[in-house]
Amino acid sequence: MAKIISVHSFRGGTGKSNVTANLAVIIAKLGHRVAIVDTDIQSPGVHVLFQLDPKRARYTLNDYLWGLARIEQAAYDVTETVIADPDGSSARLFVVPSSVDSGAIGRILNEGYDVGLLNDGFQELIRDLRLDYLFIDTHPGVNEETLLSIAVSDVLLLVMRPDNQDFQGTAVTAELARRLNVKEMLMIVNKVPGGMDRQALREKVTQLYEAEVAGVLPFNEEIVNVASSAIFSNRYSEHPFTRGLLAIADRLKA
Repeated sequence: MAKIISVHSFRGGTGKSNVTANLAVIIAKLGHRVAIVDTDIQSPGVHVLFQLDPKRARYTLNDYLWGLARIEQAAYDVTETVIADPDGSSARLFVVPSSVDSGAIGRILNEGYDVGLLNDGFQELIRDLRLDYLFIDTHPGVNEETLLSIAVSDVLLLVMRPDNQDFQGTAVTAELARRLNVKEMLMIVNKVPGGMDRQALREKVTQLYEAEVAGVLPFNEEIVNVASSAIFSNRYSEHPFTRGLLAIADRLKA
């Protein structure tokens, strides 16, 4: 049975999409069939990390939500882009992007959509693409889509930065997750400055949210320089950030 993993943050700018994309690639490279759905419809960005040209994407998640396409038609196989040698391997990685067209985004904001269709779409992807893992990259904050994603997930990854606004906002999401009886909640602290005591930070987050900290990831200039033009873990395989992601991937596979 496929494992559904929602990746969420209370605020934007936590590096949530980068974490999602890298974890999906790492797990796919281990021989699994993986998909990412970009449900951040208001500000989509996962497609950039996989060099998926919006002009060549005939269908998006928006088309599925409006009944114009099946969701699997909006799933693009990016395996060869990010996995060096997929031949002879069961490894596959698919991305379901949201539209970057301003008109499509405006329509979503004005008209909304049937959030219940999302869960139907997730299950269709799992079945039709024979997935082992489905990652849901959510919109920051709390809305109806976020609540649904949390409710249907096997694992919720909460990504936060080590600052007071994130500490307070993340507490809201963690409480909602518990009320929704999320099966498992793991914390990821990202963009941690080099001079900060990482062990003390881990202990603080564990105590504050009463949840396991799956990773404490360092801030680094290299990821800024990559500028979302590639998958960081592919380019910097020995970097401490990548090693942290590998440990999180191992935890997700447990």
